[in-house]
Amino acid sequence: MNKGIFLQNSRLRLIGDNSLANLINQGQLLLENVSDSPKLDAEVLLCFVLNKERSFLLTWPEKLLTDAQLLCFLPLLARRIQGEPIAYITGIKEFWSLPLAVSVATLIPRPDTETLVEVVLEQYEGKENVSCLDLGTGTGAIALALASENSTWKIDAVDFNADAVQLAQCNAKNLNLEQVNIFTSDWFSQVDAHKKYDVIVSNPPYIDSEDENLNQGDVRFEPKSALVANEQGLADIKHIADIARTFLLAQGKLLFEHGFEQGQAVRYILAAFGYENMQTEKDLNGHDRITWAVFPK
Repeated sequence: MNKGIFLQNSRLRLIGDNSLANLINQGQLLLENVSDSPKLDAEVLLCFVLNKERSFLLTWPEKLLTDAQLLCFLPLLARRIQGEPIAYITGIKEFWSLPLAVSVATLIPRPDTETLVEVVLEQYEGKENVSCLDLGTGTGAIALALASENSTWKIDAVDFNADAVQLAQCNAKNLNLEQVNIFTSDWFSQVDAHKKYDVIVSNPPYIDSEDENLNQGDVRFEPKSALVANEQGLADIKHIADIARTFLLAQGKLLFEHGFEQGQAVRYILAAFGYENMQTEKDLNGHDRITWAVFPK
């Protein structure tokens, strides 16, 4: 019988060699119809079990897992075969080179969102004491990335989900970025009404409830409240654009992440609320992803 992993009674079983090389190969085969990066997924799970870097797998492909390590690895691989995101399995996702704890209470930070961070940094390059509000912070990814680049910036970050807020606060503490003020608020509801910001950023829910992609891939496991919005995914963007005018300084800027087909719609929304100089930036894949505008005097 071939060595490797096979599925039996909905549980994974191993036959023969439990070397790293064999486990990676078998994991890759089992994940080919699940993941866009099946080999990497198998490697990440092994690194998680072994508490080692990926270079260890390349250096010691013949190393055998202990029975205890194998008993830990196989259930994790089974969860990934069922489609559960790697980040939820390991509890960690890197964003802006920062290791962030994640949970089912939050979206998984994605590389495309780093475009929003890049745009903000470009707009305020070299400027100190910039005041910033991050709406719907989730893991704290955007706020913490900005804080990691600018120690003098005054950053507030809010989320309506108390579990997400607690997670973001833990991430801030673990990254020694506790200058970021993270608290619970349904958008602006708990933000000081007298406070004004240079820049407000948000990666709000922007997917239409009928979007077929909600039933595919990692998003099946992510909180729908952080993904779905009414009015073809634009309701929260409209609400934020409206209320943000009360909280922006003159010439302050509002930046959104949005769906790749929503750039024009978001520009129209911003224009309707009196913003100026609307611009849309593309993500790493060349898709419209970030739209920003200036609040006039």
